[in-house]
Amino acid sequence: MWLALAGLGAFHGINPAMGWLFAVALGLQRKSRAAVLWSLLPIAAGHALSVALIITAVGALRAFVDSAVLQVGAALTLIAFGLYRLLARHRVRVGMQVGAADLMLWSFLMATAHGAGLMLLPVLMGMPIGILHHDHAHMAVATAVGSSAVTALAAVAVHTAAMLAVAGVIAIAVYEWVGLAFLRRGWINLDLVWVLALIGAGAILLVFAVW
Repeated sequence: MWLALAGLGAFHGINPAMGWLFAVALGLQRKSRAAVLWSLLPIAAGHALSVALIITAVGALRAFVDSAVLQVGAALTLIAFGLYRLLARHRVRVGMQVGAADLMLWSFLMATAHGAGLMLLPVLMGMPIGILHHDHAHMAVATAVGSSAVTALAAVAVHTAAMLAVAGVIAIAVYEWVGLAFLRRGWINLDLVWVLALIGAGAILLVFAVW
């Protein structure tokens, strides 16, 4: 589970739409490597906030919705959002004169628009996050809440740390050596890969839920 969270974080870090391309652009504009690294911090914070909202929603719903029903709902949400992303484009524009709050907002909107948190649903379904709706003992519930909160925070931290590390390495490499020209000739369409991954993960989750 934890490796899956880190792997998805790494994939988000690779995707230029998730932030490193913006960081490189700011660094080139300001002629500063420090600007590249600094900008990645609020970008990662916005990404983490988007993911945390999904994790919180999953935890809350588990208290009231049967696990199997929640899995089916999560699967259908993934598939529907993937199809929506396939048919629609999201463009979030922020001017280049930006501060930490602007970058955080931009990252939050981009991560949410791309369904970054939704992609974690198959992994979150198998983690002890939230309280199952058939638990009634007050002591057990109180203990589970504490354990669930720690697990949720750890999930956000692992995912975001992997995203930040990969994005940072790519941003510095592009800024220092590679340059942006390679995007025109050699970059694959990661947005399409992401959409197909959303739909595929939803289909797999739906099969396991129904099975």
